[in-house]
Formats: sequence, structure tokens, C-alpha cells
Amino acid sequence: PAFGLFIFTIARDPLRIIILIAGAFFWLVSLLLSSLIWFIAVKASDPQDERLQKGLLIFGVMFSVLLQEAFRFLYYKLLRKAIEGLVALSEDGCSPISIQQMAYVAGVGFGLMSGAFSMINLLADALGPGTVGIHGDSQLYFLTSAFMTMVLIFLHTFWGILFFHGCEHRRWWEIAAVIIMHLTVSGLSFCNPLYVGSLVPSYLLMAAAAAWAYVLSGGSAQNLRRFLLCKC
Repeated sequence: PAFGLFIFTIARDPLRIIILIAGAFFWLVSLLLSSLIWFIAVKASDPQDERLQKGLLIFGVMFSVLLQEAFRFLYYKLLRKAIEGLVALSEDGCSPISIQQMAYVAGVGFGLMSGAFSMINLLADALGPGTVGIHGDSQLYFLTSAFMTMVLIFLHTFWGILFFHGCEHRRWWEIAAVIIMHLTVSGLSFCNPLYVGSLVPSYLLMAAAAAWAYVLSGGSAQNLRRFLLCKC
């Protein structure tokens, strides 16, 4: 889905491509820092203590989420400065891209990189050793992982819109809502291999975030109806 979003909404605009790549880079840096901290914590602890290792894993996931949102905020501040520069350089005093469009493209950049890393981990598991489900475990691992990757890509896109809107209008509760949703979706992954317990709530949150982002972007029920009926 991220590649479809890229091709149909971003690929033809060089400025949007730059914003997307920069957003992907910010997400990548946040992952690198959180992975480094988790690696140090694991190496400094007792590897035989399973309870401690599980606690460190939960800490690593939650810390990674908070770091991603911190970098999303830093990216917003950077783009806000970029808009001011574009306005100063333009002849008509207008920016060639709005903050809403930047929020969307930045969200796609976060989601694209997140999905790419999810697929890399999935392909690494597919190489073996062993066969998924051979000892009675669920054989839906790869299918559910693909669906989870898709929902995360869309969620990052919607979260980008919500987060930037909250920063732009100083609605800090919108930023808090994004962080809570991100923590919730990441925490749901610990329900696996009970995949229904993670996929269903994640898709419900995605639907809610999509509707919220649509309204904040200026959408209406009438516009949605016209789109579904293919009316101009």
C-alpha cells in the first residue's frame, strides 16, 4: 500500500519526494537509537533471567515508540522552518506545499520505512531454520505479519496528519492521542500468537484514525459520497 500511495500521490512532485525521504530518514534514526539503547540494556543484564529479558523487550518497544514520536515532532519543527524559507524565496509569498500536504507525505515516509523494516524481518524469518507451524503453532504467521505491516503503514500516515495538526494548532491532546494509539498498537503485538487479539483492535484503531485524519484534512461526508460514486 505504501508503494501505491507513493506512486499516485508523491512520485510526480520532486519536493514531496524529498520530504518523504527525509521523513524515512528521521524514522530510521529513531530506530537506530532505540535499538542501540535496547542492545546495551540486554548486554548489561542477565541473559538467563527470562522475566527480566521480557521486561527489557517491553521497555524497548515502548521506548522506541516514544522516540519515534519525538523524532516526528523534530521533523515537524524542521518542516515548519522549511515552509518559512520557501515563502521567503517565492515570488508570490506563498509556499508551494501546505503543512497538511507535508504532514501526509511525512507520514507516508515514516510508514514506508517502518513497512520496509517489517518486511525485512519477515523475510529473514522465512529463511529458516525450521518451518512455521511444524509443532502445532499457528501457520498464519506470514499472512498476519503482512496484514500488520499494512496497518502500520496506513497508521503512520494518519498519525502524521493528526500529529502535525495538533502541533500546528497547539492541540496537545491530539499529540497525546497519537502517542497513546501508537503505544497501544505496539503493545498489542505482545498478544501474538493470538493474532485476532492484535489484528482486530489495530484495524479498528486504523479506521478511527483514518476518519479523524479525513475530517481534520477538510473532508466531509458529502465529499466522501461524491468520491465513492465517482462524481466530480
